[in-house]
Amino acid sequence: MTRTIENFLQYVKIDTQSCENTKTTPSTAKQHDLAKLLVRQLETLNAAEITYDQEHCYIYATIPASPGCEKSPVLGFIAHMDTSPAVTGTDVKPRIVENYDGGDILLNEAEQIFLSPSDFPELEALRGQDLIVTDGTTLLGADDKAGIAEIMAMAEHLLTHPEILHGKIRIGFTPDEEIGEGADHFDVALFGADFAYTVDGGELGELEDETFNAAGAKLIVHGRNVHPGSAKGKMVNSILIAQEFQTLLPVFPNPMYTEGREGFFHLDGISGNVEETTAEYIIRDHDKTLFEQKKELFRACADFLNRKYGEGTVTVEMADSYYNMKEVLTPHAHLMENACRALRELGVEPKITPVRGGTDGSRLSYMGLPCPNLCTGGAAYHSRFEYACVRSMETVTELLIKLAVCYKDADI
Repeated sequence: MTRTIENFLQYVKIDTQSCENTKTTPSTAKQHDLAKLLVRQLETLNAAEITYDQEHCYIYATIPASPGCEKSPVLGFIAHMDTSPAVTGTDVKPRIVENYDGGDILLNEAEQIFLSPSDFPELEALRGQDLIVTDGTTLLGADDKAGIAEIMAMAEHLLTHPEILHGKIRIGFTPDEEIGEGADHFDVALFGADFAYTVDGGELGELEDETFNAAGAKLIVHGRNVHPGSAKGKMVNSILIAQEFQTLLPVFPNPMYTEGREGFFHLDGISGNVEETTAEYIIRDHDKTLFEQKKELFRACADFLNRKYGEGTVTVEMADSYYNMKEVLTPHAHLMENACRALRELGVEPKITPVRGGTDGSRLSYMGLPCPNLCTGGAAYHSRFEYACVRSMETVTELLIKLAVCYKDADI
């Protein structure tokens, strides 16, 4: 078993699930459990400049430049330690399915849970591969412990093979990426890289330099509750007005019907009563102009309801979350070019896809650290059907090593 897989099987057993409601960084103290292990491992590897932000749960470390490569650009690799709040990460039981021969994989006999190519057709391309799965009751945590395992295996390889020449490499591990807060306390100046890659993507070969433009919006509807027996002309039912607001939005731009670069409005949660109802939305589009138009339409729908039911009936709280990193990355085309070249040298054809979401790299790019996203070899993220391909993960480790080497002679 390679170091990449040894690392991964160790990391996924540590529960690091983040939480949206705590308003702290990290959002859950248990993320420190993995952070402390990673710091110990980096110390054992004799990594340099190890910094553990014990307040916010960030880790920074250095693989020193090879002699003669000190003037090379400083390259960074970043991954996040938390797992999604969508599915529990407690008591993860990973196992390796050797030489997958197609068909359904029985994850849990007692509960009759199967990982099936009828639901995940991409499995068919992995016949003959070893796959890492769960028992079907938890997520696996490949998002993003696969990325961490690959970075740590790369670090060990470079630190124990001084004959491999490379420039200074910086490593960063963040908390709370899954709740959109991974870059909140990331110290770009301390990290000190000229550019970086997040290792937080999916299937082998996928490269991403484009994300959504994103905003969050809260619709608050103020009603008036009156006894229903005497409510005529007096009651204002905030629930019904919230429903009416949803009908004013276009039907097609919805996550259920869109793909690729198609944006959407997504009603993510709703709660309330006759007196007051709150609806939580997210708004997404890769195109900045269309993104702004969607936000304006959202406000216009609220304005219409205020004209209909009275000013102040509906209020909107809206804030941008992150922007499409393509705008920042375009002047740094070498990042994608080198990643594509390295993949082809490994016998993998690159597939450049737009992220239908965001990454730490999206925000970091706008914080001054150009940062596209690399694959990890995992799939079916945020679900109990999550899995990872052993050979794909090992290939990603080789990819990171190739990228570290290719920048030693760069003059950028």
